[in-house]
Amino acid sequence: MNADLPTAPGPTAPGRLLIIDDNKVMRLLLARGLEQQGHSVAMAENGRQGLERLRAERFDLVLLDIQMPEMDGLQVLEHITGDRELREIPVIMISSLDEVDGVARCIQMGAEDYLFKPPNPVLLRARILSSLEKKRLRDQQRELFRKFAASEVADDLLAKGFSLGGRSVEATVLFSDIRSFTTITESQPASMTIELLNDYYSLMFEAITGRGGVVNQIVGDGLMALFGAPAPLENHAECAVLSALEMIEMITLFNLQQAALDRVQIRIGVGIATGQVIAGYTGTMQRATYTCVGDAVNLAARLEETTKKVGQPILIDENTRRALSEAFRVEDRGLVDLKGKIRNVKVYSVPADQKVTRNA
Repeated sequence: MNADLPTAPGPTAPGRLLIIDDNKVMRLLLARGLEQQGHSVAMAENGRQGLERLRAERFDLVLLDIQMPEMDGLQVLEHITGDRELREIPVIMISSLDEVDGVARCIQMGAEDYLFKPPNPVLLRARILSSLEKKRLRDQQRELFRKFAASEVADDLLAKGFSLGGRSVEATVLFSDIRSFTTITESQPASMTIELLNDYYSLMFEAITGRGGVVNQIVGDGLMALFGAPAPLENHAECAVLSALEMIEMITLFNLQQAALDRVQIRIGVGIATGQVIAGYTGTMQRATYTCVGDAVNLAARLEETTKKVGQPILIDENTRRALSEAFRVEDRGLVDLKGKIRNVKVYSVPADQKVTRNA
């Protein structure tokens, strides 16, 4: 028995295909042959119509003619490969132009393959199945990335590739952890602690990602989130503070549920700082993580630690306060001596009992 041998992959499932060609006869004949192979086929008679359908519907592959009026195939291909939502769709160019330079240009622009008119049915079938299989594998890769990294980081990695280093951006950093977590772990079985953490992170992720934040680090009961990296985010400081307010609100509701189940209740502290950071991949070529470094990162971590001393759940720095609109209520805590800082830092607390209706 060869039970340990990997099983061969099954046949590629049929896909939803879009044919973009101004030649009606070619469109109909291609569609009939592809539908006989089990594919679902839609058609567009010019480039503009094709782009409209691509943006309105989901397709697995595009068969694209080069010579068309209004917008030719190369222009359509340029739009597809330049669009973040469309560029993962494989495109097979179909043309009557038998030119090596034309083939090379299409491939360089991002086309998956190139066939001459009229396409050989056997060759066309093979190219389509190959392209669909590649897309399936890329989709699986993307899904795997997103299991171990935020979707924004996965998109950045897939779009730009991996390289150590980073770029300077203005962003807001949020740190949070559970107070007295060591005492909690000592008071209950490990299985209950794991369940508690999973529930806790489910709530915190919702509050953070719902405002455009990216959770890039989890250590025990603590987490670090970025607002404004890797993708730009308008009003990133306000988004971070709104997330913090929602985090506190969720913990309050969570504790009501915990109390009803006679389980341990928790409190958290949140520190937020805004400023220039270097965001990118750090580590080695074998193992790396997306993170950011800079004074704002250290400051947010220190502010989170300080929430325990001042008895306030949310503390922010001066830069964050300046970025907030008048819709937010903050309280001046004066200059505070923070560990690792040469000078005392102006600190503000954000009362957790306020409701901010502003859409950040």
